Amino acid sequence: MHGAWPYVKVLSTGLESIRTPVICRDFGNPQWPASMETAKLTQGNCREVSIMSVETRHIRAEHDLERSLIRWIMKRVGNPRISIRLWNGDEFWVTEARPVACMEFCERRTVFELLRSPSVGFGECYSSGLIEIHGDFLAFANEITLAIARQKDGRYYDQKIRSMLYAIRSNTPARSWRNVHHHYDLGNEFYKLWLDERMVYTCAYFDKPAASLAQAQVAKLEHVCRKLKLRPGQKVIEAGCGWGSLALHMAEHYGVNVVAYNNSSEQVAFANEKAAAMGLDNQVKFIEDDYRNIDGRCDAFVSVGMLEHVGLANFRKLGELIKRSLKPDGIGLIHSIGRSHPQRMDPWIVKHIFPGGHIPSLGEMMAVFEPQQFSILDVENLRPHYARTCAMWLENFEAVADDVAQTYGEAFARMWRLYLAGSSAAFQSGTLQLYQVLFAPRGSSNVPWTREYQYLREPETH
Repeated sequence: MHGAWPYVKVLSTGLESIRTPVICRDFGNPQWPASMETAKLTQGNCREVSIMSVETRHIRAEHDLERSLIRWIMKRVGNPRISIRLWNGDEFWVTEARPVACMEFCERRTVFELLRSPSVGFGECYSSGLIEIHGDFLAFANEITLAIARQKDGRYYDQKIRSMLYAIRSNTPARSWRNVHHHYDLGNEFYKLWLDERMVYTCAYFDKPAASLAQAQVAKLEHVCRKLKLRPGQKVIEAGCGWGSLALHMAEHYGVNVVAYNNSSEQVAFANEKAAAMGLDNQVKFIEDDYRNIDGRCDAFVSVGMLEHVGLANFRKLGELIKRSLKPDGIGLIHSIGRSHPQRMDPWIVKHIFPGGHIPSLGEMMAVFEPQQFSILDVENLRPHYARTCAMWLENFEAVADDVAQTYGEAFARMWRLYLAGSSAAFQSGTLQLYQVLFAPRGSSNVPWTREYQYLREPETH
């Protein structure tokens, strides 16, 4: 290269140091310095030039700061076995272990969204496309959730206090209606895309290892009915009935009369249409109303998947309602997502998925039963069943994700992918549990001596 140089040519290799030719006053041939620090000319007709420009130093300083911030965020969430890819293509591993997936920060501002709130920031950045996950999405969710769970080990009292403070706010009837409308009134057509044919939106029961989702949901309905020891002619009150699958199953297969309450107008309309089509509208009555307005007496009280929406501040009121409704020789069952220890709800879930929700520990659930002196007959944990249920929902959802995105928007589809994968991961890691609590009024003699009646055959090994 020779001739006059109108400018200093910069050769860039990413964010590494840049070698720059020395420029002479007479614009003669450029001379490459031997050192990367500075270029010094021994002749008096040339000047000293700094190798790295102020701008380049600034870029590198920013890059180092952002990488340090990302590592701090990853440490805060337990150093998961993933790799990080930056907006400029640079990639690094969080730990020395081989990554299970790669999380890409598509823009620089993603770092500061995660600093503001790791939970809300991550959820919103993924939904909007500022974060991309490369690799198996469920494996990524499992790894992140397990890392966070390990990070929180040994912080029992801190998490219990946070749970209590979060639960102070009570879900009034008006607030409960808004919360239910936010999640369950998205449109029946949306849920039809990925739920089973009965529209069961709670934990399935895989009594057979090779059971399909539809088969496992029917097995769950049967499992609940057997626990309640239902007999023809009995009256059952159901609080929070979803699309009516359990109420219709109880009426059709056990000959009971059911009054079911639900705040979701779309779900109640669907359930009433289904009851009429099945010829069960004379046995099942679906009422669009808050659970606090339940009236009448019953032989069995059941609630599947509603307690999570009640709110800890209302647990005692729910217990009073059940005591008022249940006959002295009656029996009740509450099926609810739970925790092994108190913990506040995930902020992103509260903001975007289940506003007003609270996932109780088993100890917190006792606020429903102990003040009313109910006898606890049986507690079963179906945690692995819910992990598999959510994984199957995710698989179904992925098959129709393009349709969901076309109808509801790409951000909505990504939000629900994250919700379903995160839920499966939470049950897989033990962050969430699934409790079925069977109970009866104090002193009732109509209680089983063993659990044998709950199972029609020997359980198979999974």
